Amino acid sequence: MHEPLYTADEMREAEARYPGYPASAPELMERAGAAVAREAMRAYPRARRFAVVCGGGSNGGDGRIAARVLREAGRDAEETTELDGADVIVDALFGTGFHDEPRPETAALIERINATGTPVVAVDIPSGVDGSTGEVATVAVEATLTVTFHGRKVGLVVAPGRFHAGRVVVADIGLEARPTRAARATETLLREVPRRAPHDSKFTAGRVVVVGGSPGMTGAVCLAAEAALRADAGYVTVAVPRAVLPVVEVRLLEPVKLPYDTETAVETILAAESRADAMAIGPGLGRDAAVQSLVREVLERSPLPVVVDADALFGLEPVTRQAATVLTPHSGELARLLGETPADVDAHRLSAARRAAERFSAVVLLKGADTIVVGPAGDPVVCDLAPPSLATAGSGDVLTGVIVSFLAKGLAAEVAAAAGAVAHGIAASLAPAQAGLIASDVVAALPQALA
Repeated sequence: MHEPLYTADEMREAEARYPGYPASAPELMERAGAAVAREAMRAYPRARRFAVVCGGGSNGGDGRIAARVLREAGRDAEETTELDGADVIVDALFGTGFHDEPRPETAALIERINATGTPVVAVDIPSGVDGSTGEVATVAVEATLTVTFHGRKVGLVVAPGRFHAGRVVVADIGLEARPTRAARATETLLREVPRRAPHDSKFTAGRVVVVGGSPGMTGAVCLAAEAALRADAGYVTVAVPRAVLPVVEVRLLEPVKLPYDTETAVETILAAESRADAMAIGPGLGRDAAVQSLVREVLERSPLPVVVDADALFGLEPVTRQAATVLTPHSGELARLLGETPADVDAHRLSAARRAAERFSAVVLLKGADTIVVGPAGDPVVCDLAPPSLATAGSGDVLTGVIVSFLAKGLAAEVAAAAGAVAHGIAASLAPAQAGLIASDVVAALPQALA
């Protein structure tokens, strides 16, 4: 279901288990350098001059071997910092163990590399990226291709590092697979989602309650409800303020509509739980004090697993619950939950998601091109299957509907969240148009994604 993502320490452990290590380290370096040269020539077959920029560590050693192999193949390749006239630059300054700011002279060299506009092949990881977190302290190489060894590194998948990596090729250098704490979600995760069986009825295929909607924001709750149905839930109830019921009645056909009044909202919503296996709360709900009180009381009293999204995240404080809780913030929402700025979250995505999961005793799904799912235990799953077209209004409401459907089918919270992100990304990729994609297109493609 998952592809391992290695930290620097986990890579060192994998290397240490290689027969004869450390005396056999040159064998690994030879394979690594040869792999870089091979992939560089494959990607740029017409390139003649390769400028190989090397550091002093093992990453630099990989680069020097790559230069030698390139020369043996008839290319002009040398270790140099003279970049003018190069067809390709090979970045071999820092390896996966780098986790600090580069020195001023090295930072200036990285900036020169980026300013050339020349294709860059990074050795193992773009220099300046922390291989264990994806963080960039000051400046990092903008690679067009990264040749990494043995397995993907966390920093190649988690932003901002992922945006420096370009296309990533994993080269086998003869190491044994090792367990890792972080993992990359794959399409096979959808095999864990139960499908409707011959003995199922609408009441056993997953029953969902979606709470949301307010004047001007009925689309959010409608998208979430439709997504839950398209993600194979058998029965969906939509709980909305009475004032917006007429709009929702016209927009939604299949779900049951449940209006509530402000004074009795909590009791009405909790009463609907007798016909539900999971709840989503937040899409289009509004942000006033009454809504915040409603969200808190529902979370405190509901025995169901709950997805908390959108407006329900506004002003949210930790709540003690027995059932699973999944929070689905984007970076701005997570910043408010942690009392930080969105820039802080974007710069330290893994640690921010982990701190939120610990603070709220919940599974946190931090949205983005590198959607991160992490529970209180702190072992993250990263889903990077979402295309850029998903940057559209309403796509988060669709994701909420998918996750709550999977929760209603009995999946554990971490699995439901990660599988939801996978289904969401695949559905967006399958939509007929990428330019101009809207959230409803993703809803329509969900059955095909699950198939």
